[in-house]
Amino acid sequence: MTRPLALDALKQALRRLPGVGPKSAQRMAFHLLERDREGARRLAEALLTAVDRIGTCRLCNDLSESELCDLCASPRRDRALLCVVESPADVASIEQAAAYQGLYYVLLGHLSPLDGIGPDELGIPRLERRLAEGEVKEVILATNLTVEGEATAHYIGELAHARGIEVDLLDARLL
Repeated sequence: MTRPLALDALKQALRRLPGVGPKSAQRMAFHLLERDREGARRLAEALLTAVDRIGTCRLCNDLSESELCDLCASPRRDRALLCVVESPADVASIEQAAAYQGLYYVLLGHLSPLDGIGPDELGIPRLERRLAEGEVKEVILATNLTVEGEATAHYIGELAHARGIEVDLLDARLL
């Protein structure tokens, strides 16, 4: 028995999500088509809207619907304090704790020479220019605790130290 091509396409699309294998994708696809077609429409519309409207902030790379994200645009944030993270999800986690009042720089990954991801692919030259402007006095490194994350933190820490900027590791109390 052959399945509709659109069903196969839906399952393949769902598999693009992290942690979703073939069986989970099939379960989701059947659920949406059998039991929640309205939810499927809302999901599709929300996804299209997000893809069309959301880009990255020109200063920090966080997700934003405008040129500057709300955090970078806020006059209440401490511009002398910059937290470097790997992903927009990291910004969301730190912000939920409501203890950190500085700004961010989102790398959108980590250094991984074997995968061809070097400083240029992470926008580190742009981060260097930001550090060179003199406004940032302290950098908090909040990369993931992986070999690549640690190497990325070390690399950025050396850049900040070379400019006389204080460097700290993320304080777990911020999370």
